[in-house]
Amino acid sequence: MTAAAAVPAESDAPARVARLSYFFPAHDEEANLEGLVAEALETLPSLADTFEIIAVDDGSKDRTAEIADRLAAEHPDVVRVVHHPVNRGYGGALRSGFEASRYELLAFTDGDRQFRVADLGRLTARLQAEDHPDVVVGYRIRRADPFVRIVYARTYKLANRIFFGLRVRDVDCAAKLFRREALEGVRVESGGAFLSAELLIKIRNLDRSVVEVGIPHYPRTAGSPTGAKPSVIWRAVKDFWGLRLRLWAARERTLRRGRPILGA
Repeated sequence: MTAAAAVPAESDAPARVARLSYFFPAHDEEANLEGLVAEALETLPSLADTFEIIAVDDGSKDRTAEIADRLAAEHPDVVRVVHHPVNRGYGGALRSGFEASRYELLAFTDGDRQFRVADLGRLTARLQAEDHPDVVVGYRIRRADPFVRIVYARTYKLANRIFFGLRVRDVDCAAKLFRREALEGVRVESGGAFLSAELLIKIRNLDRSVVEVGIPHYPRTAGSPTGAKPSVIWRAVKDFWGLRLRLWAARERTLRRGRPILGA
């Protein structure tokens, strides 16, 4: 498996796929939710013959749950909602999205609209290249985040490369596309921000191919970011070192720990 395989020349032209599950976590995203679902409803017909949109309401305290339920009622054939009564964290929300997805291809972005749904077409195009990769992960061509978050991200990327050999340019870029079979047998423990890295580490261990595609990143225009909160960072640090220490102590047993990412 190549963690950051050499790729053919990238194309902006989207490639249609047969069936696609698209999901996103939403924690207190009342200002972004309706616009994101409208964007997905307009864009996804150009990317997939059949698709579903799954909003994961992660214990929101604003009107996110109410808006999500209304959108699901207005578009019952394609929009579904998963509710968490309490906030489980970013990884927990992603896990629920994976478990709820029904189709052969699974893609996600964040719910803050810093990615465009149309740019998933860059990932579907790469997925259909001749080398037939298992996973396509985006990397932000130019990150539209505050300087402190960029510093955190670069430090985190370096740590994952040193301690896990994870050679991807943008570990936590929230634009990823998976073949369902690439996720079969993968178990993860993290419920926080480390889930994306743990997932890629364990996919790589199973010799499944991961490639990268550059995508645009846009400034957040509504809502408040939570990724740089001390509690979020601390949880990711604990999960990072927990996995690293267990891998040193008992590698094979550790790789089998956790819940299946696709659910039981």
